This record gives sequence, structure tokens and C-alpha cells, in this order.
Amino acid sequence: MLSAFANAFRTPDLRRKLLFVMFIIVLFRIGSAIPTPGVDYVKVQEGLASVQNEGIYGLINLFSGGALLQLSVFALGIMPYITASIILQLLTVVIPRLETLKKEGQAGTAKITQYTRYLTLGLAILQSTGIVALARSGQIFQGSGVEGSLLINDSLTTMLLMIITMTAGTAMIMWFGELITERGIGNGMSILIFTSIVATFPTSLWSIKTEHGWDIFLIVVAIGLVIMAAVVFIEQAQRRIPVQYARRMVGRKMFGGTSTYIPLKVNQAGVIPVIFGSSLLYLPALVTQFNPQASWAQWVNNNFTTGDNPLYMLSYFLLIVFFTYFYVSITFNPVEVADNMKKYGGFVPGIRAGKPTEEYLAYVLSRITFPGAMYLGLVSLVPLIALVVVNANQNFPFGGTSLLIMVGVGLDTVKQIESQLQQRHYEGFLR
Repeated sequence: MLSAFANAFRTPDLRRKLLFVMFIIVLFRIGSAIPTPGVDYVKVQEGLASVQNEGIYGLINLFSGGALLQLSVFALGIMPYITASIILQLLTVVIPRLETLKKEGQAGTAKITQYTRYLTLGLAILQSTGIVALARSGQIFQGSGVEGSLLINDSLTTMLLMIITMTAGTAMIMWFGELITERGIGNGMSILIFTSIVATFPTSLWSIKTEHGWDIFLIVVAIGLVIMAAVVFIEQAQRRIPVQYARRMVGRKMFGGTSTYIPLKVNQAGVIPVIFGSSLLYLPALVTQFNPQASWAQWVNNNFTTGDNPLYMLSYFLLIVFFTYFYVSITFNPVEVADNMKKYGGFVPGIRAGKPTEEYLAYVLSRITFPGAMYLGLVSLVPLIALVVVNANQNFPFGGTSLLIMVGVGLDTVKQIESQLQQRHYEGFLR
């Protein structure tokens, strides 16, 4: 491992890419610490000292690296882009125009990327407006003892300045991600999400040690390492469906006659179902902010704002299972795969091309999606159960969403570095 790192920095172009990624990450973290103009910084720090990183803002705060509750320039983080990407991906199945663009190759993908940017800015304006309104009413740190507006003044000019600044911060993050993708290593957006999550780890772990001592701290670290090992094992697991291509003559050349396989991962949906489930559970608590005194609002706050509630856990698990099946069904189309195989003379050994291949792929996909859905649900629930068992409050850093993203991004980035090292005849990270 150490020799692989040394070889990576010994190669001039690879070293340049890695240093460029580190430089962008530093800029990203600096922007996450700079407060938005118009924010009462003293009140914000008082609120941060008395409130946990939990509740309805937990997911957004996670993806912003703690910048949301600080009301910084990058307060929205990468969340608007994630939401816009998911929306466009779902609309591709519904809107024929987007589906046509997707099939056009690089030109169509560039057009969809442009639509994603526009939608990201629109969502950033909406989310920043909501955050500024909550900061003005003092509801971001509700129950922490910090009363009143978190703004220096409540003028329209100040609020517009904050909205524009946060939206511009989201646009800059989007630009940072694209720069990393073009000039660095790995997927830029994924690396920025990874950075945001990792940035909260030292504070969370030290908070557990301060509040509960070394024994609980070591238990939490041990649980986190076990979960991380299990996640790495499952993320690498896949079902390989063999595919044989028949020989065919095109002009004077012979094509085909090769063997390959279709890799179906156990976790085919990735982290998207967890994000969907968290987002939906976030909505009821968000609605209660408009009428917190109502009886239904009190019921929602009692059951859907803390992870140690059994009803919250059950709802979270069922939503993740549902969205796993839903997302896999729209991202992997057995009909399209079977048609492409038939068009190029491919077939699964023992299965006839066409309709039988389609039915076989659908059968295998449904069988492998079930353990994948159970895995995602359990990984997301284990941290919530650990909160109750070790009494670590909401500081438990090894959450399901954070672990899945960290492991996934880490493995993908290491594989890309390894492929570039192998091109230069060096040993890789994974042996």
C-alpha cells in the first residue's frame, strides 16, 4: 500500500492530478467555513455549541460537511446537485425527449448535464430561500436556547444577499466537481461528498469520547470498523452472468467468438435508496415547522425526528427496500439488454436469445435485488440501533449513508489510481 502511494506521487502527471484534487478540496473546506454575509456569527456559534447535528437538517448538513448549520457560503453543499441528478435520471424514464438524448451518446449526455446544472441552480434558490427564512425566524436551532433571528438585520436586501451568496456557492461547488473530473482523479462530485462526510468525523468521534469516555468511544470505533468491513465485502460482491458471442463474417473479417459476462452487483442501486428514504422522512418534520403547535405536528416530532424511535426505524427500512427495487427497475432494463445481446449475436449459455434471455435476466435481477435491499436497510439501521445500545446520542459518525458513500467513493477512486499505475507497470493498491 505504501509503495503504491509512493509510486503514485513519483509519476509526474499522476502527482499533478492528485495535488490538484487536494487543492480543490482545500478551497472547498475554506468555503465551508466562511460565514454568509448578513449572518450573526456569534449567535450561530452559540447555537452550534448547544445543538446536535441531528433532526431534519441532518442529511443536508451531512452532505455539506457541517456547513449548513454554520450558514456558510457553501451551506447548501452538493445536495442541490444530487437532487437535480436524481430527478433528471427519473425523468429520463418518463419523458421520451430525455430518453432520446440519453441514447445519443456524448452529445446527448452533455445536454442532460446542462439541464442538470440549470435545475441545480433552481433548487439552490429554493433551498437557500427556505434556509434564510428559517434562520430569520430562529427555527434552525430550535430548542437550543438561542432565541430570535440569526441575521444581523431582517431587511430584504440582507436576505437577498444571503440567497444569492448561497446559490453562487452551490454553483462554485458544481464547478469544483467538474474541474476534479476533468483534471484530477475520480468523479469530482463524489469526491466532494466524500470530503464533506469525512470532515465531520473527527468532531463526532471526539464528542463521543468527551461525553462518554474511552470505553464507549472504543465500542463505537469497533462497531464502525465491523460495519465498514461488511460494506466493503458486499460492495465488491456481484453475480456474473456469462455471455457468449457467436462468430460472424463481416466482409472479409471474422467478428465474435468471444466470451464475457454481465456483472450484476448485489448493491445494484448504490446509495440512492438511502438518500431517497432519508429525504422522504425529512419531509414530515419539515412540514411541522410551519405549525409546530398542532397535535399532528407533535406526533410527527415524537416519532419521525429521532432515529431511536421504532416507528422511524421501520419506516426507514421499508422505504429503503421499496426504493431499492424501484431504482433498480428503472436503471437496469432486461428488455434492452436482451435486445442488444441479440443484435450483436450474444447469448447466455443454455438460454435462447430474445424473450427467454429477457425473462432470465429479470429473474436473476429480482433474486439478487432482495439481498441488496436487505443489506441497505440493515446497514442504515445498525447505526440507529447502536445509538440506543451504546447511548451515543446523535454523534455516531458511522451512519448508513455516510459509510456507503465513503466506501463506494473510496473504492472507485482507488481503482482509478490503480489502473493508471498499472499502465505504468507499477503495483496497484488492490492485490
